[in-house]
Amino acid sequence: MTDVSAGSGPEQPTLAGLDVPAPRRPRTPPSLTPAASLPVARVCVDLAPPHLDRTFEYLVPESLDDVARPGVRVKVRFAGQDVDGWLLERTADAEHGGRLLPLRRVVSAEPVLTPQVARLARAVAERWAGTTADVLRLAVPPRHARVEGEPREAGAGGAGSDEAGTGGAGAGGDPGPAGAAPAVDPSAWAAYRGGVAFCRHVADGGAPRAVWSALHAVGEHRWAVAVAQAVAACLRGGRGALVVVPDGRDVDRVVRALAELGLAGTGAGGPVARLVAEDGPAARYRAFLATLRGTARVVVGTRASAFAPVARLGLAVVWDDGDGQHAEPRAPYPHVREVLALRSELEGCALLVGAHGRTVEAQHLVETGWAREVAAERAVVRASTPRVRALTSVELAREGPAAAARLPGPAWRVLRDALAAGPVLVQTPRAGYVPVLACGRCRAAARCATCHGPLGLTTGGGAPSCGWCGRLATGWHCGECGATALRSVRVGSERTAEELGRAFPGVTVRVSGARAAGGVLGEVPDRPALVVATPGAEPVAPGGYAAAVLLDAAVASAGTRLGAESDALRRWLAAAALVRPAGDGGQVLLVGDGLVRPTQALVRWDPAGLASRELAERAELRLPPAVRVAAVTGTRDAVAAVLGRLDLPDVEVLGPVPVQTPDGGPTLDPEVRALLRVPVAAGRALAQAVAASVAIRSARREGGTVRVAVDPVDLL
Repeated sequence: MTDVSAGSGPEQPTLAGLDVPAPRRPRTPPSLTPAASLPVARVCVDLAPPHLDRTFEYLVPESLDDVARPGVRVKVRFAGQDVDGWLLERTADAEHGGRLLPLRRVVSAEPVLTPQVARLARAVAERWAGTTADVLRLAVPPRHARVEGEPREAGAGGAGSDEAGTGGAGAGGDPGPAGAAPAVDPSAWAAYRGGVAFCRHVADGGAPRAVWSALHAVGEHRWAVAVAQAVAACLRGGRGALVVVPDGRDVDRVVRALAELGLAGTGAGGPVARLVAEDGPAARYRAFLATLRGTARVVVGTRASAFAPVARLGLAVVWDDGDGQHAEPRAPYPHVREVLALRSELEGCALLVGAHGRTVEAQHLVETGWAREVAAERAVVRASTPRVRALTSVELAREGPAAAARLPGPAWRVLRDALAAGPVLVQTPRAGYVPVLACGRCRAAARCATCHGPLGLTTGGGAPSCGWCGRLATGWHCGECGATALRSVRVGSERTAEELGRAFPGVTVRVSGARAAGGVLGEVPDRPALVVATPGAEPVAPGGYAAAVLLDAAVASAGTRLGAESDALRRWLAAAALVRPAGDGGQVLLVGDGLVRPTQALVRWDPAGLASRELAERAELRLPPAVRVAAVTGTRDAVAAVLGRLDLPDVEVLGPVPVQTPDGGPTLDPEVRALLRVPVAAGRALAQAVAASVAIRSARREGGTVRVAVDPVDLL
């Protein structure tokens, strides 16, 4: 029973024969002596709830005065537990009138967060209605203690330098003298209108912004060499450079091009650092520290490197901005192109958005005057690119029934003749063997009897299997007509390679793709061979391909998503740029009845024209980037609560409507999505209003789930 005595709370009596324990006394924190100078630390605490997206003040103890500097990782007490955080600044006075909790400890004396990156992280959070802590998780890689303890290179700044945090290399100091970079003639830019002027402007310390349509992917004027020359021009001006590319293969190409100009990697005493997650945690953190300490003046990396702490950033480059790898899949879902555009404005650096194609978003930068176009004249385009033909059903009408073949006669003859001159590229939009099957009688899509997922073949002699649950469909029969026969609807790269191997016996056939046995190939020799690749996995032939055949144009350009046409053209141009010029016999065949506009744009090699027409249509239909859009997805009551707190005069609410899967069916959870549309000028207000409503929801602990994406990639 419970004994309640006067002035005390309930107590559990002890068992007979046991000593009565002494009453517990509340623990009082030991008295701490605050730091003599700037005793208040403002900390960004690594917390998920949106309503806690602000800085918190803590007391700096005298014992941590020397190591508690702006930018370091710290441990603080929050809500009864130790949590991580970043120390943003130290001040003399606190805004909070009560007692401040002390910093628990400094995790590392390395100031990993520079003021420039902290300001960029806050701007990204405001732009995409996210939290600063979410952005900092993307910007600052996880700590690797062993790498931090490695000996520093001579002359490097950082935590052990007197300049660290007050203008040293890690805080945006001078990355080195202008003469440290080699003098480079920007010959690779001579073919482009405004290209040489862009490099000279960067070398002189300017901040031009350009959208570049590249022509070459091989040879001495390939795009990687042009990027390397622009970086060298930036270094000659005494500033650092940042290059963000979609994947590790492109990183290797840019690094090799920089090495050809005499700019080696940091491991060889040069100024170039690779910042790629695929290299592993230790290598990634080592490159990050080299950049932070000023050893690396040039960073070449993938998506997360957009936040790299490059000292005195003078040039930011994003290559192939339409590639899906540039879109961050984690909240708040920023895009590299927009992050670097923000960084260009905040740090006053030059920006170069380059690709073989042209995204509608990049065209919007040009037509609004925010950036200038760097492109070749039509005569240069005709002389530098291969001959392009579109083998549509109209073009193949004289072939008769053979026109319906996946590889018609003209394409087969081009493959045969081009193999005598070198390797030939075959691009197919689907990976695997036969990824999609249908009923052989009624043509209805073949579905799994258990989960209704799509059926496909992984090998030639195997049974069909489900793409969702993996079950084998050995006794399959059609739910519409009862037939048991199956036919292929989509043919993948593995089946394509098998068919080509039978058609060209004795010819080497290589397959490049993420799901291929050999993975993604970086380069193939200049010998006759057939190279079958999925989009984005095309290897480079040093001398260029003799020809390229782009199969299944209708599949590649199909889809209802926003930007499907420009994305199809981007993939085709990336493959066509690997082929030799028409003067050297290079030719490209597009096989199939693809959409008319991207097909014509490929034949004319005019990505800017297609992007301009699509931008005009989006402006008329009020679609991004002509407007700003926020997608609010979640359970119906939660979405309604978030929308009900918005107070924007220019907002247009579309929905909510049920969320559907890509195949048109409902989701397992009853989710809905609403779109909020405002003019571009009201985009900042939209992001702030949505973020404030989500913060109120978090503070009130409202039920349900909500996800917010500003300018989502998968809008349609």
